[in-house]
Amino acid sequence: MFTEPVQSRAAKREATRQKVLAAAERLFRAQGFGATTVRQIAADAGVSTGTVMSVGDKDALLVAIFDRWIDAVHQERKGADGPASGPLTAGVAVDAVMALFEPFIRYFARDEELSREYAAIIVRGERESAIFQNLALSLIAEIDGVLTQAGLSGVDAGRGARVSYFSYLGILMTVSNGAISEHDAIDQLHEVIEFVIAHEGGDE
Repeated sequence: MFTEPVQSRAAKREATRQKVLAAAERLFRAQGFGATTVRQIAADAGVSTGTVMSVGDKDALLVAIFDRWIDAVHQERKGADGPASGPLTAGVAVDAVMALFEPFIRYFARDEELSREYAAIIVRGERESAIFQNLALSLIAEIDGVLTQAGLSGVDAGRGARVSYFSYLGILMTVSNGAISEHDAIDQLHEVIEFVIAHEGGDE
């Protein structure tokens, strides 16, 4: 008999959390991460500063904003059609792997300052992020599947998937630092995937 009130409280907490994250993102993008205060986020969200802090400090809010978007992309992709079943040519396989990565590269390139702050938080190791946890495992598994369809053996597909993922991660962090453009990042990652598919399974 306590189910409904408990669900109602949980729904209310989640609605408040989403309102705080939306306010934080608006302000971070409008005036910059460093210039935004918890008090301003609270005012924008129409809640107390204590409520904002119960969701997280600024670092935690920024990680949650990125993770929320990352998770939304991943959930949307779960319902989308992947590459056709059966063998894939090298070119189709490269395109399929790139389709997994490109949304994230474009998102990180959208706002270099926020991406740089996010990368700095992650590198400090003070906050956990989906990019290193469930998303990493999912992406590696998806890449492994594409590489298997492209004709790589189980061992080579797994190795190639990990090489591709960690190359992507490095390029993503480089984009967040503004060291390379979105276009160059996509081109470089495309080269990595082509190399993996062309060379995995060759002579050791």
